[in-house]
Amino acid sequence: MQFLNHLLNAVIQVLCLSVIPLIWWFVTAQKEESFFKWIGLKKPIINGSVIRLIFLIIIVTTVYILLLSVVVTQLMGDTDNAAMQFDKQGWSALPSILIYAIIQTGLSEELFFRGFLGKRLINRFGFKVGNTVQALLFGLMHGIPFGLSTRNMMVTLLLTILPGSIGWFQGWMNEKCSAGSIVPSWIMHSIMNFLSMLSSAF
Repeated sequence: MQFLNHLLNAVIQVLCLSVIPLIWWFVTAQKEESFFKWIGLKKPIINGSVIRLIFLIIIVTTVYILLLSVVVTQLMGDTDNAAMQFDKQGWSALPSILIYAIIQTGLSEELFFRGFLGKRLINRFGFKVGNTVQALLFGLMHGIPFGLSTRNMMVTLLLTILPGSIGWFQGWMNEKCSAGSIVPSWIMHSIMNFLSMLSSAF
């Protein structure tokens, strides 16, 4: 039952975060290219060493998870967070965690932030400004809710800066290393969320 609920929530979230991009594409670009290519759901063409990129992803992911765990355990206390829905459920939560990490958060957020916002802003204002703005908005989406629930300015700042930094890195990785594909950031996002959720389940 929990798995079906997570699957339904994941599909709904992907659809909700795809509505505006789909309308935008239909109005502005549907005669020029397919929606999937326009949003970056295409095979990545890696610019440079694949091994170097994988190594960089591992380092960034590890540092992010370590810093995030410090913020969550030291500053947030018992404040509800996404990982708590799988608290102490063990391996039985694995299917739901995979759906949550890969589809509900990984796919939906990458479609909207890196695929839609990032690409439109970069096309309009250039890479530096466009990527920074999408990363800031991504960070604020995480920081503001936790700031409001904890009423802690340090939590707000850290949970804006940490996801925002990851969002910037993912935008850079997609646009500068992967020929505009959002698949690498989707994989990275999914892995980070999977590890965070899995650690809560045990």
